[in-house]
Amino acid sequence: MSPNRVVGIYARVSTDIQNTELQVRELTEFAKSKGWEVYRVYEEKITGTTANRPQLKQMLVDMQAGRFSLVLVWKLDRFARSLKDLLSLLETLQDCRVDFISMKDHIDLTTPAGRLMAHLIGAFAEFEASLIRERVRAGLTNAKKKGRKLGRRKERDDEAIRQLRSVGLSIRQIATKLGIAKGSVQKSLYPKPLQN
Repeated sequence: MSPNRVVGIYARVSTDIQNTELQVRELTEFAKSKGWEVYRVYEEKITGTTANRPQLKQMLVDMQAGRFSLVLVWKLDRFARSLKDLLSLLETLQDCRVDFISMKDHIDLTTPAGRLMAHLIGAFAEFEASLIRERVRAGLTNAKKKGRKLGRRKERDDEAIRQLRSVGLSIRQIATKLGIAKGSVQKSLYPKPLQN
């Protein structure tokens, strides 16, 4: 790896009472020890479950503009919200020909071992997704066997709609009284005829 590398550092903490000082210091020292230039430090105080992370977005914009060739993070959980999110981010980096290092996790995608690790992460993510799909299917099958109705709950009470209409309420009044949309009232009162 070239000693003249330019890196983007991403650091994140979950709350305002925490700070990124430790991450930034260790990552900056790590970059300096390798002889790399730090283009910018992107610091975020935001929970990892939040998809909208302005500093991460800015880093990706700068990365796509070719301002650095390596992303350096403290730990994977500071960078990505989930395994799926991590894979998506790594794919974006790969598309831009930008390398990635997670310092504390000892994951360095500039090395053959690191690239193998990325493939393993991808395989585990795929395995996790297939397990989730399998569990959902098993749960639906089990619920059907127990006689549970699946799908969205019916929002309207057709009998109540007909009763209110029979005493002279308008479609709008019925919708307001039952707390449903006018369209639901209309569909109840004037269902489409079955087509052959």
